[in-house]
Amino acid sequence: MDAMKTWPEVDKAAAEKRRELVLQGATADKKISSHGGLPSAIYSLTLLNYLEVSQCPSLTEIHENIQHLTNLQSLILCRNKLACIPDVISSLKSLKVLDLSSNNLGLLPDGITQLQELTTLNVSCNRLEALPDGLSHCAKLSSVNMSKNRISGFPSDLYSERLDLLSTLEASDNAIVELGRDIHKLSALKVLDLSNNQLSDIPSSLSDCPKLKEINFRGNKLNDKRLEKMVNGCQTKSILDYLRGKGRQGEERGDMDGGRSVNDKKRRQQQKKKREEDHDELEEVNKMVVRVLRVSDAPEALTVRVSAEVKDVRPYLVCCVVRGMNLKPGSSLKRFLVAQTKLHEDICGKRTIATIATHDVQLLKGPLAYDAKPPTQLKIVPLGRKEMTAVELIKHLQLEADELRKQKKRQNVTGLHKYLQLLQGKALYPCIVDAEGHVISFPPITNSEKTKIKKTTKELLLEVTSANSLQTCKDVMDALIAKMAELNKFTAEHREEAGSDGEGGAPPDTTASADACSELIIQQVRTVDQDGNLKVVYPSKTDLSRDISNLTVIW
Repeated sequence: MDAMKTWPEVDKAAAEKRRELVLQGATADKKISSHGGLPSAIYSLTLLNYLEVSQCPSLTEIHENIQHLTNLQSLILCRNKLACIPDVISSLKSLKVLDLSSNNLGLLPDGITQLQELTTLNVSCNRLEALPDGLSHCAKLSSVNMSKNRISGFPSDLYSERLDLLSTLEASDNAIVELGRDIHKLSALKVLDLSNNQLSDIPSSLSDCPKLKEINFRGNKLNDKRLEKMVNGCQTKSILDYLRGKGRQGEERGDMDGGRSVNDKKRRQQQKKKREEDHDELEEVNKMVVRVLRVSDAPEALTVRVSAEVKDVRPYLVCCVVRGMNLKPGSSLKRFLVAQTKLHEDICGKRTIATIATHDVQLLKGPLAYDAKPPTQLKIVPLGRKEMTAVELIKHLQLEADELRKQKKRQNVTGLHKYLQLLQGKALYPCIVDAEGHVISFPPITNSEKTKIKKTTKELLLEVTSANSLQTCKDVMDALIAKMAELNKFTAEHREEAGSDGEGGAPPDTTASADACSELIIQQVRTVDQDGNLKVVYPSKTDLSRDISNLTVIW
């Protein structure tokens, strides 16, 4: 045990009276392993308002001296192997953001409920069976993520009017059996994700949440089979309208029990309307269509040749071309970019697991090459910047990050800066180069401005790279395409937004079917080795085969 020894990063933070300290990745993990934990000097940095220690499997505990860091506003301890958190965390009265995701936590300390300034709590991807009662004391909570645990029920006081700022509640992939009828008391709730749980019913009172915009109940075996079909394929508004109708029907049945009855004619009308709605909902589900165009059917199809040099850098890659994605109407491009960012944060593990990139096919020339270059030889025009080498870009980003850390109002580095550590210690950097020698992608950092997608983009090249596995790339690509199909469907159903993008577009053709507008065509892309031998083709017959009941794949 040599945790008493200080580290240069900690010494520098103390000498410069820094407000932020970030320790992450393999370099930090090696020190933690060899020193037997974090250095004790870290708990003397009482000026810190942002502390991040992440991606360090050797970190299994946090010392109780954490209580001395009373100025902390953000504590990020994600992707470690923490087995417990000391209850003295309750002393961090200024804490606003607490991220304990992707650890080995089986229990949370009750002290969390005493953090009255807390706005964001992320405890996803642990082994938790419950959250502590008393969360209603954290009256400023706006976001709670408890996904991917073993939780069977919500805390008793979660449905509290005191939590009138709670807008996002994510609890997917647990064992939750009931959503309480008092859910409507969460008056600010906008996003609710309870996918892949053990719910048998959804209370009609959910429709009384006035700001609810996005719900996800996929993967639950509901007693109401029509509702189950709807949650697997319909927009939030349709589901809430149905729940609202169920609530009214329940009231009518109560009235009948009290002596009032509905006449036979009205009952027949209701049954007819229900059959018509069933038919409409089935048609709505079938709108999400993906048609796969095989390589053999497209002689001009792109190919990607993978060099041997990427093996020790970032060896796995899948690509495909997507047509039919309507990015022009209203905010459709913005929604797509936001969805991509969310995938990066979630399934891609903040780009540590995989990285997504998108390109305008019309702005590149194939075939493509996936290569690894020395940082001094890799030249790219990064998004929103002028052409520079990878060395220049990394140096520029590091300077920007240092400048941000010196600003008291910016405790956390943002944008590209938070991905710099993913390249630490690499002699070669991965990149994708087109036939004209232009670097169009520099994962996991940035794309090229030259192939940036716009509202007018009609064909997109999708690219997913990973250092983990080929299956990781495929899973991420599956999720991306499913999300694109969902967004395209949303755009088609809200045709009133078309033509409002300020580009003088013509009004939408309201006679066109939503089916035709929302169908995506996925063109296969082959990835081959240096000798031309096939490594992977995406999508193959085994891809896009997840249980997404509202996605129809046509080969």
